[in-house]
Amino acid sequence: MADRFSAAVWPVEVTLRQAEKSLVVAWEDGRSDTLAAEYLRVESPSAEVQGHGPGQKMLVAGRRHVGILKLEPVGNYAIRIVFDDLHDSGIYSWSYLRQLADEYGARWAEYLQALEAQGKRRDP
Repeated sequence: MADRFSAAVWPVEVTLRQAEKSLVVAWEDGRSDTLAAEYLRVESPSAEVQGHGPGQKMLVAGRRHVGILKLEPVGNYAIRIVFDDLHDSGIYSWSYLRQLADEYGARWAEYLQALEAQGKRRDP
C-alpha cells in the first residue's frame, strides 16, 4: 500500500505550461494528465487549505485566474508549486498528484457546489 510520500506510478515528466496555467504530468504507465492551476491551488495539500485534521478543509474562492510561477523539487517524491498569488506551502507528492487527477470530476463538482452554497465565486 502506498503511503503519502510514495506513488504506485511515478511521473516520467512534469511540464509547467504557464501560458495555459496548467501542469502536465506524464506517468510511467503511459497516461498523461493535465491539471489546471486553479484546481491545484484550491486542492493544495497545505495545512492552510486542508487544515490540521479531518473536517477542517478551507474553501478557497476567487482563484479562477491563478497561475503557477515555478515548480520546486522536494526530494524525489514531490514538488512544491509556487502560485502567482504567492501560495507556496503545499508539497504535492506524486501519489497526491495522481489522486487529484483520478478524482478530478468528483472533487471539482464538490468544489463548485461548496462555492455556490457559501455564495462565493471562482472569480476574484
